[in-house]
Amino acid sequence: MSVRKISAGPVVFGADHPFVFIAGPCVIENEKMVMETAERLTTLTADLGIPFIFKSSYDKANRTSVDSPRGPGLEVGLKILSKVRKEFGILVTSDVHETSQIAQAADVLDIIQIPAFLCRQTDLLLAAGRTGKPINIKKGQFMAPEDMAHAAKKVESTKNDRILITERGTTFGYHNLVVDMRSLGIIRAHGFPVVFDATHSVQRPAALGTASGGDRKYVPMLSRAAVAAGVDGLFMEVHPNPEEALSDGANMWPLNQLEDLLTPLTIIDRAVKAQSIPGAGSHG
Repeated sequence: MSVRKISAGPVVFGADHPFVFIAGPCVIENEKMVMETAERLTTLTADLGIPFIFKSSYDKANRTSVDSPRGPGLEVGLKILSKVRKEFGILVTSDVHETSQIAQAADVLDIIQIPAFLCRQTDLLLAAGRTGKPINIKKGQFMAPEDMAHAAKKVESTKNDRILITERGTTFGYHNLVVDMRSLGIIRAHGFPVVFDATHSVQRPAALGTASGGDRKYVPMLSRAAVAAGVDGLFMEVHPNPEEALSDGANMWPLNQLEDLLTPLTIIDRAVKAQSIPGAGSHG
Protein backbone atom coordinates (compact mmCIF):
# COMPACT_ATOMS: atom_id res chain seq x y z
CA MET A 1 0.00 0.00 0.00
CA SER A 2 1.35 3.43 -0.89
CA VAL A 3 1.65 6.03 1.85
CA ARG A 4 -0.95 8.76 1.63
CA LYS A 5 0.11 12.38 1.50
CA ILE A 6 -1.17 14.48 4.40
CA SER A 7 -1.06 18.27 4.14
CA ALA A 8 -1.31 20.75 6.99
CA GLY A 9 -1.13 24.17 5.42
CA PRO A 10 2.15 24.30 3.47
CA VAL A 11 3.61 21.32 5.35
CA VAL A 12 3.36 17.88 3.72
CA PHE A 13 3.85 14.47 5.35
CA GLY A 14 4.36 11.30 3.33
CA ALA A 15 4.90 10.40 -0.32
CA ASP A 16 8.66 10.71 0.14
CA HIS A 17 8.59 14.37 1.09
CA PRO A 18 11.36 15.48 3.51
CA PHE A 19 10.67 14.63 7.13
CA VAL A 20 8.65 17.21 9.05
CA PHE A 21 10.13 18.33 12.37
CA ILE A 22 7.63 18.66 15.24
CA ALA A 23 9.31 20.23 18.25
CA GLY A 24 9.03 22.47 21.29
CA PRO A 25 9.07 22.32 25.10
CA CYS A 26 7.11 19.47 26.68
CA VAL A 27 4.78 21.87 28.48
CA ILE A 28 4.11 25.59 28.24
CA GLU A 29 6.00 26.89 31.27
CA ASN A 30 5.62 30.59 30.54
CA GLU A 31 5.01 32.79 27.52
CA LYS A 32 8.53 34.25 27.37
CA MET A 33 10.28 30.89 27.21
CA VAL A 34 7.83 29.53 24.63
CA MET A 35 8.19 32.56 22.37
CA GLU A 36 11.99 32.53 22.56
CA THR A 37 12.12 28.80 21.88
CA ALA A 38 9.67 29.05 18.97
CA GLU A 39 11.68 31.88 17.44
CA ARG A 40 14.93 29.89 17.65
CA LEU A 41 13.31 26.76 16.22
CA THR A 42 11.70 28.71 13.38
CA THR A 43 15.02 30.29 12.39
CA LEU A 44 17.02 27.07 12.71
CA THR A 45 14.64 24.90 10.68
CA ALA A 46 14.33 27.58 8.00
CA ASP A 47 18.12 27.73 7.69
CA LEU A 48 18.28 23.93 7.36
CA GLY A 49 15.31 23.72 4.99
CA ILE A 50 13.30 21.49 7.34
CA PRO A 51 9.48 21.78 7.41
CA PHE A 52 8.56 22.69 10.99
CA ILE A 53 5.59 22.53 13.35
CA PHE A 54 5.78 23.90 16.89
CA LYS A 55 4.52 21.71 19.74
CA SER A 56 3.98 22.42 23.41
CA SER A 57 1.28 21.19 25.78
CA TYR A 58 -1.20 23.51 27.47
CA ASP A 59 -1.99 20.74 29.97
CA LYS A 60 -0.09 17.58 30.85
CA ALA A 61 -3.05 15.71 32.27
CA ASN A 62 -1.18 12.42 32.68
CA ARG A 63 1.67 13.47 34.98
CA THR A 64 3.00 10.83 37.38
CA SER A 65 2.13 12.72 40.57
CA VAL A 66 -0.88 14.84 41.47
CA ASP A 67 1.62 17.48 42.62
CA SER A 68 3.47 17.65 39.28
CA PRO A 69 3.16 20.89 37.24
CA ARG A 70 0.66 20.51 34.41
CA GLY A 71 0.88 23.76 32.46
CA PRO A 72 -1.28 26.88 32.19
CA GLY A 73 -4.47 25.13 31.08
CA LEU A 74 -6.60 25.23 27.96
CA GLU A 75 -7.47 28.91 27.59
CA VAL A 76 -4.14 30.46 28.55
CA GLY A 77 -2.17 27.79 26.73
CA LEU A 78 -4.10 28.16 23.49
CA LYS A 79 -3.70 31.92 23.66
CA ILE A 80 0.09 31.50 23.81
CA LEU A 81 0.08 28.96 20.97
CA SER A 82 -2.05 31.30 18.90
CA LYS A 83 0.52 34.04 19.47
CA VAL A 84 3.31 31.70 18.36
CA ARG A 85 1.35 30.85 15.22
CA LYS A 86 0.68 34.46 14.27
CA GLU A 87 4.03 35.99 15.22
CA PHE A 88 6.24 33.45 13.49
CA GLY A 89 3.90 32.30 10.72
CA ILE A 90 4.26 28.63 11.66
CA LEU A 91 1.90 25.75 12.37
CA VAL A 92 1.23 24.61 15.94
CA THR A 93 0.06 21.43 17.61
CA SER A 94 -0.77 20.25 21.12
CA ASP A 95 -2.40 17.26 22.75
CA VAL A 96 -6.04 17.07 23.77
CA HIS A 97 -7.23 14.87 26.63
CA GLU A 98 -11.02 15.30 26.69
CA THR A 99 -13.76 15.67 24.10
CA SER A 100 -14.77 18.94 25.75
CA GLN A 101 -11.44 20.48 24.68
CA ILE A 102 -11.72 19.62 21.00
CA ALA A 103 -13.74 22.51 19.61
CA GLN A 104 -11.74 25.21 21.35
CA ALA A 105 -8.42 23.54 20.53
CA ALA A 106 -9.37 23.11 16.87
CA ASP A 107 -9.79 26.88 16.54
CA VAL A 108 -6.04 27.29 17.18
CA LEU A 109 -4.24 24.03 16.45
CA ASP A 110 -3.25 23.04 12.94
CA ILE A 111 -2.82 19.40 13.99
CA ILE A 112 -4.64 17.76 16.88
CA GLN A 113 -2.53 15.30 18.83
CA ILE A 114 -3.98 12.31 20.67
CA PRO A 115 -1.78 11.24 23.62
CA ALA A 116 -0.40 7.70 23.63
CA PHE A 117 -2.34 6.65 26.72
CA LEU A 118 -5.58 7.76 25.03
CA CYS A 119 -5.03 6.29 21.57
CA ARG A 120 -7.91 3.81 21.98
CA GLN A 121 -10.42 6.33 23.40
CA THR A 122 -13.17 6.09 20.81
CA ASP A 123 -15.11 9.25 21.67
CA LEU A 124 -11.93 11.34 21.75
CA LEU A 125 -10.82 10.02 18.35
CA LEU A 126 -14.26 10.60 16.84
CA ALA A 127 -14.51 14.15 18.17
CA ALA A 128 -11.03 14.95 16.90
CA GLY A 129 -11.78 13.42 13.50
CA ARG A 130 -14.94 15.47 13.06
CA THR A 131 -12.91 18.70 13.12
CA GLY A 132 -11.47 17.78 9.73
CA LYS A 133 -8.02 18.73 11.00
CA PRO A 134 -5.03 16.40 10.61
CA ILE A 135 -4.96 14.04 13.61
CA ASN A 136 -1.67 12.77 15.01
CA ILE A 137 -2.35 9.61 17.03
CA LYS A 138 0.54 8.63 19.26
CA LYS A 139 0.92 4.86 19.50
CA GLY A 140 0.27 3.61 22.99
CA GLN A 141 3.24 2.09 24.80
CA PHE A 142 1.04 -1.00 25.15
CA MET A 143 0.02 -1.26 21.47
CA ALA A 144 1.33 -3.44 18.66
CA PRO A 145 2.08 -1.27 15.61
CA GLU A 146 -0.40 -3.07 13.34
CA ASP A 147 -3.17 -2.50 15.89
CA MET A 148 -2.92 1.26 15.37
CA ALA A 149 -4.91 0.71 12.16
CA HIS A 150 -7.99 0.23 14.38
CA ALA A 151 -7.44 3.59 16.07
CA ALA A 152 -7.03 5.19 12.66
CA LYS A 153 -10.26 3.61 11.42
CA LYS A 154 -12.16 5.36 14.21
CA VAL A 155 -10.98 8.69 12.85
CA GLU A 156 -11.63 7.56 9.27
CA SER A 157 -15.22 6.75 10.21
CA THR A 158 -15.77 10.53 10.52
CA LYS A 159 -14.78 10.93 6.83
CA ASN A 160 -11.41 12.31 7.90
CA ASP A 161 -8.41 10.45 6.48
CA ARG A 162 -5.82 13.06 7.45
CA ILE A 163 -4.11 10.77 9.95
CA LEU A 164 -0.54 10.53 11.23
CA ILE A 165 0.71 7.78 13.53
CA THR A 166 3.55 8.47 15.96
CA GLU A 167 5.78 5.76 17.41
CA ARG A 168 7.04 6.59 20.90
CA GLY A 169 8.46 3.32 22.22
CA THR A 170 6.99 0.21 23.82
CA THR A 171 6.79 -0.72 27.49
CA PHE A 172 9.53 -3.17 28.42
CA GLY A 173 9.14 -4.33 32.01
CA TYR A 174 8.78 -1.56 34.57
CA HIS A 175 10.10 2.00 34.10
CA ASN A 176 11.54 1.31 30.69
CA LEU A 177 10.72 1.71 27.00
CA VAL A 178 12.33 0.16 23.94
CA VAL A 179 11.97 1.01 20.26
CA ASP A 180 11.35 -1.70 17.70
CA MET A 181 12.34 -0.06 14.42
CA ARG A 182 10.23 -2.60 12.55
CA SER A 183 7.15 -0.79 13.82
CA LEU A 184 7.97 2.24 11.67
CA GLY A 185 7.77 0.13 8.53
CA ILE A 186 4.71 -1.78 9.74
CA ILE A 187 2.74 1.41 10.38
CA ARG A 188 3.85 2.99 7.12
CA ALA A 189 2.96 -0.17 5.20
CA HIS A 190 -0.66 0.37 6.31
CA GLY A 191 -0.60 3.60 4.30
CA PHE A 192 -0.18 6.11 7.14
CA PRO A 193 2.63 8.66 7.33
CA VAL A 194 4.68 7.72 10.37
CA VAL A 195 6.34 10.07 12.86
CA PHE A 196 9.04 9.01 15.27
CA ASP A 197 9.08 10.53 18.75
CA ALA A 198 12.78 10.57 19.57
CA THR A 199 12.58 12.01 23.08
CA HIS A 200 9.64 10.16 24.63
CA SER A 201 11.16 6.95 23.31
CA VAL A 202 14.09 7.37 25.72
CA GLN A 203 11.82 8.15 28.65
CA ARG A 204 11.80 6.00 31.78
CA PRO A 205 8.18 6.29 32.95
CA ALA A 206 7.84 7.08 36.67
CA ALA A 207 11.43 5.97 37.20
CA LEU A 208 12.13 8.85 39.60
CA GLY A 209 9.25 7.93 41.89
CA THR A 210 7.11 11.03 41.45
CA ALA A 211 8.33 11.84 37.95
CA SER A 212 9.66 10.18 34.81
CA GLY A 213 13.35 9.82 34.09
CA GLY A 214 15.07 9.38 30.76
CA ASP A 215 18.23 8.57 28.81
CA ARG A 216 18.75 11.66 26.63
CA LYS A 217 22.08 10.37 25.30
CA TYR A 218 20.24 7.88 23.06
CA VAL A 219 18.20 10.52 21.21
CA PRO A 220 20.75 11.02 18.39
CA MET A 221 21.18 7.29 17.80
CA LEU A 222 17.45 6.58 17.62
CA SER A 223 16.81 9.67 15.50
CA ARG A 224 19.37 8.58 12.92
CA ALA A 225 17.95 5.07 12.82
CA ALA A 226 14.38 6.34 12.39
CA VAL A 227 15.28 8.77 9.61
CA ALA A 228 17.22 5.98 7.88
CA ALA A 229 14.05 3.89 8.12
CA GLY A 230 12.23 6.52 6.03
CA VAL A 231 9.99 8.26 8.57
CA ASP A 232 7.74 11.10 7.44
CA GLY A 233 8.15 13.14 10.60
CA LEU A 234 10.44 13.48 13.59
CA PHE A 235 8.98 14.56 16.94
CA MET A 236 11.31 15.94 19.58
CA GLU A 237 10.75 17.87 22.78
CA VAL A 238 13.43 20.49 23.23
CA HIS A 239 14.17 23.01 25.97
CA PRO A 240 16.63 25.87 26.57
CA ASN A 241 17.64 24.27 29.86
CA PRO A 242 16.30 20.72 30.27
CA GLU A 243 17.73 20.36 33.78
CA GLU A 244 15.34 23.08 34.95
CA ALA A 245 12.32 21.96 32.92
CA LEU A 246 9.02 21.43 34.72
CA SER A 247 8.24 18.26 32.74
CA ASP A 248 10.28 15.56 30.94
CA GLY A 249 13.58 17.32 31.54
CA ALA A 250 15.55 14.07 31.61
CA ASN A 251 14.65 13.16 28.05
CA MET A 252 14.25 16.58 26.36
CA TRP A 253 17.02 17.66 23.99
CA PRO A 254 18.95 20.89 24.75
CA LEU A 255 18.03 23.67 22.32
CA ASN A 256 21.65 24.80 21.91
CA GLN A 257 22.66 21.32 20.69
CA LEU A 258 19.84 20.91 18.21
CA GLU A 259 21.57 22.16 15.06
CA ASP A 260 24.35 19.59 15.41
CA LEU A 261 21.71 16.87 15.75
CA LEU A 262 19.48 17.95 12.87
CA THR A 263 22.15 18.64 10.25
CA PRO A 264 23.20 15.00 9.63
CA LEU A 265 19.57 13.89 9.78
CA THR A 266 18.74 15.99 6.73
CA ILE A 267 21.58 14.30 4.83
CA ILE A 268 20.34 10.84 5.78
CA ASP A 269 16.76 11.76 4.86
CA ARG A 270 17.71 12.97 1.39
CA ALA A 271 19.79 9.86 0.72
CA VAL A 272 17.04 7.46 1.80
CA LYS A 273 14.21 9.15 -0.05
CA ALA A 274 16.21 9.46 -3.25
CA GLN A 275 16.19 5.67 -3.50
CA SER A 276 13.57 2.93 -3.44
CA ILE A 277 14.67 0.90 -0.45
CA PRO A 278 12.49 -1.89 0.97
CA GLY A 279 11.38 -0.89 4.45
CA ALA A 280 12.21 2.80 3.91
CA GLY A 281 10.78 5.55 1.77
CA SER A 282 7.94 4.34 -0.44
CA HIS A 283 6.02 1.15 0.28
CA GLY A 284 4.22 -0.37 -2.65
